[in-house]
Amino acid sequence: MTKTDHDVVIVGAGPVGLATARLLALRGHDVAVVERWPKPYPLPRAVHFDDEIGRVFGSMDLTRQIQGISDPVPDHYEWRNADGEALLRIDWSGRGPNGWPTANFFSQPQLEQVLAGAVEAMPNVTVIRGTEVVTVDEHPGQVVVGVADTAIDTAHAAPPSTVSRTLSARYVIGCDGANSLVRKRMGATMHDQGFFFDWLIVDTIPTDDIVWSPQNWQLCDPARPTTIVSGGPGRRRWEFMRLPGEDPAELGTVERAWELLSPWGRTPANTSLERHAIYTFAARWADRWREGRMMIAGDAAHQMPPFAGQGMCSGLRDAANLVWKLDRVLRRVSPPDLLDTYTSERSVHLQHAIAMSVELGKVICVLDPEQAAQRDARMIAGNADPAVVLPLTARPVLGPGAVRPRGELSGTMSPQFPVAVDDTVGLLDAATGYGALLILAVDRPAADLLDPTLRASLATAEVTALSVASVGSPDLRDCEGAWTAWLSANGVAAVLMRPDHYVFGTAASVDGTASLAAEYISCLSAGVA
Repeated sequence: MTKTDHDVVIVGAGPVGLATARLLALRGHDVAVVERWPKPYPLPRAVHFDDEIGRVFGSMDLTRQIQGISDPVPDHYEWRNADGEALLRIDWSGRGPNGWPTANFFSQPQLEQVLAGAVEAMPNVTVIRGTEVVTVDEHPGQVVVGVADTAIDTAHAAPPSTVSRTLSARYVIGCDGANSLVRKRMGATMHDQGFFFDWLIVDTIPTDDIVWSPQNWQLCDPARPTTIVSGGPGRRRWEFMRLPGEDPAELGTVERAWELLSPWGRTPANTSLERHAIYTFAARWADRWREGRMMIAGDAAHQMPPFAGQGMCSGLRDAANLVWKLDRVLRRVSPPDLLDTYTSERSVHLQHAIAMSVELGKVICVLDPEQAAQRDARMIAGNADPAVVLPLTARPVLGPGAVRPRGELSGTMSPQFPVAVDDTVGLLDAATGYGALLILAVDRPAADLLDPTLRASLATAEVTALSVASVGSPDLRDCEGAWTAWLSANGVAAVLMRPDHYVFGTAASVDGTASLAAEYISCLSAGVA
């Protein structure tokens, strides 16, 4: 018999829903995931994640599994014009500040297989597939979710309308896509940027030994803007912009897909056509992501064009931000008001990703030859340097919430440089584990510097205090000098990092740690700094 009472019910078993379930279950909470499709969707959708999201996967204890199904980018990402001239080059090679490769490509079915396998193996997670959520009702102390078993197997099947049974939970999280029932039940409305373009997405499996160089690039040809990228190990993706007056039905045929692939040397003799579908790119986000005991994440909360590769990444940032707060609320060590910071923080950060995606789209989606020539001349004159030729957008920083309202680093993602503990060298998260951290730039143990009252306060707030230095006897040895350089460059001696690895705030000297800690503790109790 399926358990009906849970801490959290998650609607939707896509990457964001599964990741949220995994992160909550690792914290010891009882979770149910309800998915309307009886089996995981077998075809590609998302294909990219960055080093920050790699770090989120690492916090799920899935580093080895995710690296096994993803391709790090070995070179740069490039834009070219119709004549093959470089308009933009972005270095995607090497390791990013979060300790993972800067850019990674994957096939979503393989990713979901990893996430589902990890989640379904957990004793405190119940995954219910082939079941449609049809009602969500909040009551004092709980949310009641009405579900109906269904045999949905096509995107055109009508959803059931009769509740066959109910599940109850303290909270429900809608990871149920752009047409989210949970969002509608919350009464949230969408802010729409009015940015709409249709693109044909063609996913393939090449059967020859061709080497793609660069691996990922954008053809900025006004005759047909086209994206050519990895689709994960052994796969390639093409994205073709629909031109004005072009019939979507005709563009979406198998025959037209092969016609568009033909100039790229792709034929049925050397390529398997895995999927072709027309997507309408849009830019919008919900006005609120929490209402009482209901919350939304991922596509239920926002959609964006894919030009910056941040769609799924943004959803997984939602999960990381929400889970550490919900964990505290479920354990009753913080009040429910802390959850209000989820919308205020993530909405501002998310709008940066949308603005960046839209601005890139405005550059890419130029169809007028004269405007394209002007764009090309400007970008070539800028030596294809992204700092010169790309539109400037605001720095990605969390909005107001559980962050110190002053300081250059407040609300930004902290780095994850290697450290050594005894003779073991590894990334910061592997050395410290889950939870908030207070990092001090001193060459002796942090415990030697903090008075007993402060140590007790930090322990109550579940903050681990550690020192880092290249010399002396710190808790963490800065084996590459990267931590020392980063702290020095930012003029800080102490940095307090939240469990989702975002910087709460900093202090210019160790003497400032007491007030820094006090402000963090206050946020955990009241919600907004």
